[in-house]
Amino acid sequence: MVLFRRSGAAVEVLLTRPGGPYWRRKDIGAWQIPKGAVEPGEAPIDAAFREVEEELGVRPEGTPHPLGRIRQLGGKIVEAFAIEAPFEPAELVSMHFEMEWPPRSGRTERFPEVEEARWFTIEAARERMLPSQMPLLDRLEEGLSAGGW
Repeated sequence: MVLFRRSGAAVEVLLTRPGGPYWRRKDIGAWQIPKGAVEPGEAPIDAAFREVEEELGVRPEGTPHPLGRIRQLGGKIVEAFAIEAPFEPAELVSMHFEMEWPPRSGRTERFPEVEEARWFTIEAARERMLPSQMPLLDRLEEGLSAGGW
């Protein structure tokens, strides 16, 4: 789900930096939209709302706009939607996951799914976003410029 807001004449998008040791020191190319797997029997739009709630701790209200599907570098297909919704990054409450860390140590550690969330202008988002998700920004801009959102 691409959360966006209008700030004067500019449009800003909310991006998240994943939690866990792999993403800890990453910045450029690491930021992404809240997303996740569609559960069996679940509609993609319902999964999008659920994932935002799991990753940010809030359920956005409003009308989502379909942005279509993209294929990420690893082959994962993402069906995305855009929604104009407020969110205060300081109020981030993310679910956690467990994994063996360090590798082959036999120890399990907990990490937040999302370490940080931040609003970016579309231009700034293009500098930091996971490259395979950038087409979603183009589609958001197209939808906004066509009006009706």
